[in-house]
Amino acid sequence: MTDFHAAIPKAELHLHIEGTLEPEMMVALAARNRVAIPFASVEEVRAAYRFTDLQSFLDIYYAGAEVLRTEEDFHDLAAAYFDRAAADGVVHAEIFFDPQTHTHRGIPFDTVARGLFAAVEGAQAKHGMTVEIIMSYLRHLDEDDAFATLKLAEPWLDRFVGVGLDSSEVGNPPAKFARVFAASRERGLKLCAHAGEEGPPAYIHEALDVLKVDRIDHGNRAMEDPALVARLARAAMTLTVCPLSNVALRNVDTLADHPIDRMLDAGLRATIHSDDPAYFGGYIAENFRSVAAARNLSRAQVVTLARNSFLGAFLTDATLAGHLATLDTFARAHP
Repeated sequence: MTDFHAAIPKAELHLHIEGTLEPEMMVALAARNRVAIPFASVEEVRAAYRFTDLQSFLDIYYAGAEVLRTEEDFHDLAAAYFDRAAADGVVHAEIFFDPQTHTHRGIPFDTVARGLFAAVEGAQAKHGMTVEIIMSYLRHLDEDDAFATLKLAEPWLDRFVGVGLDSSEVGNPPAKFARVFAASRERGLKLCAHAGEEGPPAYIHEALDVLKVDRIDHGNRAMEDPALVARLARAAMTLTVCPLSNVALRNVDTLADHPIDRMLDAGLRATIHSDDPAYFGGYIAENFRSVAAARNLSRAQVVTLARNSFLGAFLTDATLAGHLATLDTFARAHP
């Protein structure tokens, strides 16, 4: 019997590649690179993947990144994700990476980029997947640091599709990065930013009005502001929503409380993604499957969520048309 939620063709637009570091890989890379970690076993790592809020998650997230040292490490991390994503019906992926997480601990930008792009080429050859990479600025650091990162990225800019903004949201509003986002757009990059995850609806307004983003990552708290909801719907602004992440980080109490169907009912271009799946309990198909069961989503609603993921992707018209045709064929075969 077909697993509808895994089989439906979809795009993953909100995935932090560092957040796919499974406990087994963390232990293996620590051994390979002779990096000391404060865990004696895979089971201890898994037990440590427990969070109460965004900051407690980020603490272990950044600690785990310490095992990523070589081009091979970044290749292996991304290749493992692409294999999982393909099994989950992902035919297009736009993955985030956080260069400052690595350059601040002495890993050259080029080491990270070479490893990731080697994995991208492998995914395209092995799975026929289309893939783009988004370079994210860390918002808990200052804008000058983001500009330094943009400078390091210059030899690679023609290979990145866009830039993002992530890390600790509260107290780090989007407007803090107005100049570097303008500079990134001048270089031909698409713009997206985490806003309205833990931060207030005002941060979504700033992302739209100050950063002038092309896509909002998370955006759940827009639902607190009816005028903002109407604005986002009119603009067909894509929101990359991550249900299992929202529960893990206590942004919603349970999946039964999740607003995904209310977002669709309000006319929002909501989509579903996995964020940091190694830490939050499931890759993209599990996010679809779990929230669909909790909110009693219809197959038509699930198809809409998949369609929205393609409409919100940074794709050429021809590639978008191809992916939508694949989705339509699937939907007709699975009414």
